[in-house]
Amino acid sequence: MPATVLTASALLLDMDGTLVNSDAVVERCWRRWATDHGLDPEEALKVVHGRQGYATMAVLLPDRPMEENYADNRVMLARETADVDGVVPVGGAPAFMAAIAGLPHTLVTSADSALAAARMGAAALPMPAVRVTAEQVSASKPDPEGFLKGAAELGFAAADCIVFEDSEAGIAAGRAAGMRVVGVGPRAAALAPDAHVDDLTRIRVEAAEDGTIRLHIAEH
Repeated sequence: MPATVLTASALLLDMDGTLVNSDAVVERCWRRWATDHGLDPEEALKVVHGRQGYATMAVLLPDRPMEENYADNRVMLARETADVDGVVPVGGAPAFMAAIAGLPHTLVTSADSALAAARMGAAALPMPAVRVTAEQVSASKPDPEGFLKGAAELGFAAADCIVFEDSEAGIAAGRAAGMRVVGVGPRAAALAPDAHVDDLTRIRVEAAEDGTIRLHIAEH
C-alpha cells in the first residue's frame, strides 16, 4: 500500500504510549491504587491513559473532593517516577527522534517534568528542548491547552502542526486544538486519527527545502 504523506511545520509529541512504552509501570501503579480504593483495576485501566492522574481520579471517584485527588496525584507521580522497570522505547522511536532532531518539535505530556525525565531517560531517548509538562497547564488532556501551548512555544499556527498520540484523551485534545493527529499503537487504532501506525518504524521523515516536514506514513 502506498504511503500517506502529511506535511507540517512542527510536530507535537505525546510521551507515554507514543515515544515510550511505560504500560508496565502505569498498570502496576494504577492497579494498586484502584485496589486500595475498592475499584475494579481493569475498569480503572480503561481511563488512565493520556490524562493527568488527578483527572483520572476524578473520573473514577466523581464524588471525592478534588483536593484529595491532587494530593493523591502527588503520591502517584512520585511512585511512577521511582519505578522505571520495563520502560522501553516504542518501536522506531530512537530513529524517529534522531530524524526530527533538527526540526521544530516539542513534547506535550501529561507527566510532570521529573516523570518525563525519568521515562525518557530510561528509554534512552533525547529530551526535546521545548516541552510542555503537567506543571505548565491548568487542564489535563482531553483539554487542548497543552497542544496549543506547544504550538505557541514553537511559533506555529495549530493548523500547521501534527500531533502524535496514542490515547483517546490525547487524540481528543489534538483534535480540539485544531491539529491533525497521527495515532500510534493499538489504543489509537479505533479512534479514527488522520493516520495510524502500529509504531514509529512506519514513518519516514523528510525535511523539505522550504522548511516544512514531510511525513511518509506506511499505515499498513
